[in-house]
Amino acid sequence: MAKLQSLDPNTPMFAQFKEVTGPIVLANTFVVPEERYASFLPLFRRQAEFMKAQPGFVSLRMHKGTANSQLLMNLAVWESTEALATAFGSPEFRRMAAEFPDDIVSYPHIFEQIDV
Repeated sequence: MAKLQSLDPNTPMFAQFKEVTGPIVLANTFVVPEERYASFLPLFRRQAEFMKAQPGFVSLRMHKGTANSQLLMNLAVWESTEALATAFGSPEFRRMAAEFPDDIVSYPHIFEQIDV
């Protein structure tokens, strides 16, 4: 299973599930060793197809760092934290998450849009 790390140590993602808000963006940055890249994408695509079918899912985009970066960043929009938490808590999602190799690190964090 990928190692989960908090992007903001003061506010871990799972603590963010308690915040009732929406719409939200899950920004999840993955550190994927070069030798894992080819095997990571099919696992992620399978997981993404599952998430796309969940109530409250809006959209998803994956981005790759440039210049041989080992970073991939997923931006997923959800109607609410509750919808995302329900999807994350499902047994099927947990089974798929357990398939990721241990040397992949994930930095998930939930954001809401603000006006600037």
